Amino acid sequence: MTTTRRLALAALAALPFRPALAQGDWPSRPIVFTVPFPAGGSADLLARMLAERMPAQLGASARMIVENRGGAGGAIGSEYVRRQPPDGYSLLLGTPSTHGTLPALQPDTTPYDAIADFTAIAILGRAPIALAVPKDSPYRDLSSLIAGIRARPGAASWGSSGSGSVGHLAGEMMNLAAGGLQSEHVPYRGGAPLAEALVKSEIQYAWEPLGSFAPGIRDGLFRAIAVGTPTRHPLFPDIPTAAESGLPGFTATTWNVMLGPKGLPQPIVQRLNAAANKGMSDPAMRERLAAAGIDAVTDSTPESTAAFVAAELQKFRDVVARAKLAPAR
Repeated sequence: MTTTRRLALAALAALPFRPALAQGDWPSRPIVFTVPFPAGGSADLLARMLAERMPAQLGASARMIVENRGGAGGAIGSEYVRRQPPDGYSLLLGTPSTHGTLPALQPDTTPYDAIADFTAIAILGRAPIALAVPKDSPYRDLSSLIAGIRARPGAASWGSSGSGSVGHLAGEMMNLAAGGLQSEHVPYRGGAPLAEALVKSEIQYAWEPLGSFAPGIRDGLFRAIAVGTPTRHPLFPDIPTAAESGLPGFTATTWNVMLGPKGLPQPIVQRLNAAANKGMSDPAMRERLAAAGIDAVTDSTPESTAAFVAAELQKFRDVVARAKLAPAR
């Protein structure tokens, strides 16, 4: 063998391994869609419904399974996907917790970079954050609530479904937007205990995703007085927005995005984006998600998804800095 041929073979052997995409046979095995939370929540519902619809857009032999890897506010499942090969077989359902509040509040202990360690694929859904008060509360709207808090600085207590949750950051955003309200944050261990606290009037108000509060609102157990979306939500059209209730420009929403490990090949990214948009366009899926307080997104691009996640993370970082929040524990 000539020296030239030996050098050529050595150079070929040194090339990085490329997945089977080069042969055009992706996907040839099941795609695992990781939900970084326990089964049963709205994020899990969205992921399972989408996993039933996307394979038809990806090929005759395509399969997609949902795997729950909960813990540490979503960090465990997110870190798991981060460490997977960028071959299109490992996807993550990202949320404000995994890619917003957690890295904003705990940048030194979050085991991944929310932007650099992932490939953005698609925005799947958005949902409003709702502001609720006990049913016998004297506050009938956001303006009167703000006035009441200002009248007695530090006397009011408010709740969220946990320190570092999107509801927690929404409440801090309200305090800042209203000019520095002084009130005590009480974190609860999830949406159910938070709703119970409202029913028992343990707190004066609470911020939580609308889908979580919807049953209590419908049953009259407590009252929602504002939502964080720019426009009123069709699920409860009588609830005004925070922006029209005294906080111009205020926006607080929760969301779900599809992400993959860093370095996911663009041909796969584009196919997954198209399949996700098509799946989220299914009328039956949109109707069921709407009943759960989730608005399906059907027209995102990988580029718009990346820009959206980056903007949300920066928004939460700004809130953490301005409110001088300590790391969540």
